Formats: sequence, C-alpha cells, structure tokens
Amino acid sequence: MDGKHYICKYCYQEFVPTRRHVQKYCSNSCRSKAHHIKNRNSVTQSIEQSPTLEVNKGDKMSMAGIGNATAGTLAADAIKTIFTGHENRPATKGDINILINRIKRFHRVLNMALGENSSVPHFDMETKKIVYLENTLLAKMGK
Repeated sequence: MDGKHYICKYCYQEFVPTRRHVQKYCSNSCRSKAHHIKNRNSVTQSIEQSPTLEVNKGDKMSMAGIGNATAGTLAADAIKTIFTGHENRPATKGDINILINRIKRFHRVLNMALGENSSVPHFDMETKKIVYLENTLLAKMGK
C-alpha cells in the first residue's frame, strides 16, 4: 500500500486508504451516505423528467381478473370452512346471544348452609350478592 493521501468525496477530509485499491470515501458511513444521496437524486430526477405516470398493461383491471380474484376468494373461504372444526370457528353475534340467554341470574351456592324455612342460598349475578330463595320461588322460576 502506498502512503498517499486522498480526499473523501463525501466529507472532503484527507485520509490514508486502508484497502489495496483507491478508495473514494474515508469510511463506510461516508460511502453509505453518498450512495443514499446519489439514489435520492436519481429518483427525483426521473420523476421530474416524466411527470405523468404510465400504467403498465399488467396494471389494468379487467373483468376476467376480477372474476378470477372473486373465484379464488370464494374457494379459499370454502376450504377454510371445510377444514376448520366447529369449535374453532369465530363466534358470531348469534352465538353470543345464545350464551347470554343460557347464563342464569341465580347460581346455587353449594358450600353454604340452608337459610330460614329451608331456603337455598344463591348468588345473584345482577346484584353480586348472596340471596336465599324459598322453594316456592324456585318452583316458579323452573328450578
């Protein structure tokens, strides 16, 4: 290697090359920054030279393309429905309404003693309290 000094094409600092061939830049960061500036300038120049963008033949929409996309989507959805088990499908609003209707307001508490007149302890889901329901009330509710 020769001891000749060169000037960086990006930062204009004097440097001694560390590689065999002549270096244009003093470091990798200067080389990278110069590359980004060069590419940014070439992109803006190409946009300025052709202000109207031309649409390639492949970018146009056709009825056949729309039909193919629709058929592909329907086929993918059908395959997904066939191979997805019922228990793994997402819940719908109808499924959630069925669950809400199945939830009871009063849940029997098994580890508490019976109340006065043999009333049974229940947890009320609306008031979040323990209530004692009489047997006649339970019969009316269908329990």
